[in-house]
Amino acid sequence: MFPPAQATQVGATPAEVTPVGMWPLLPVPEVVEGFDPPDSPWGAGHRGVDLLGRAGQPVRSALPGRVSFAGRLAGRGIVVVDHGDTRTTYEPVAADVAVGDPVAAGDRLGRLEVVGSHCFPRACLHWGWLRGATYLDPLLLVGLGPVRLLPLWRDQPVGSTGEVAAPWAPGVPPYAAWQPLVRTSR
Repeated sequence: MFPPAQATQVGATPAEVTPVGMWPLLPVPEVVEGFDPPDSPWGAGHRGVDLLGRAGQPVRSALPGRVSFAGRLAGRGIVVVDHGDTRTTYEPVAADVAVGDPVAAGDRLGRLEVVGSHCFPRACLHWGWLRGATYLDPLLLVGLGPVRLLPLWRDQPVGSTGEVAAPWAPGVPPYAAWQPLVRTSR
């Protein structure tokens, strides 16, 4: 049907995968939340990556394939593209394609929705990649490895010799001035 995509099991390094895919959002988006595979089939984890976008932004197929699902599930629009031995998932998406449609890498699948966004009230695309029931890191398709988050606070700045005149303290976090999303009254 389609040539198999280069893939790898969870935990492989980017050097073990030949990037063959395209970003589903253009320009290249910010990764809001990285891949965190579950320890068990029903365990906690993040089975894909969240890419920051904007409502109505075109969502494109990362690889060539055939649409195997396009519709709403649990209140959110989902598109699944079968690539032979793997499949990619995109949500929340208002689909412009139908089941059975062939797609090339970069073809438009639909438009990014805010309803059902993992990043609500912002719009973000949850992009997944699977081989059978095994979740893979979709960032490997575009030549990136797992996102590594660094500690927000340290005892001293990186590169410090320890000879600081006063104890180092972080600045005010940018979110400290944010207004609460929901106001409650007592």
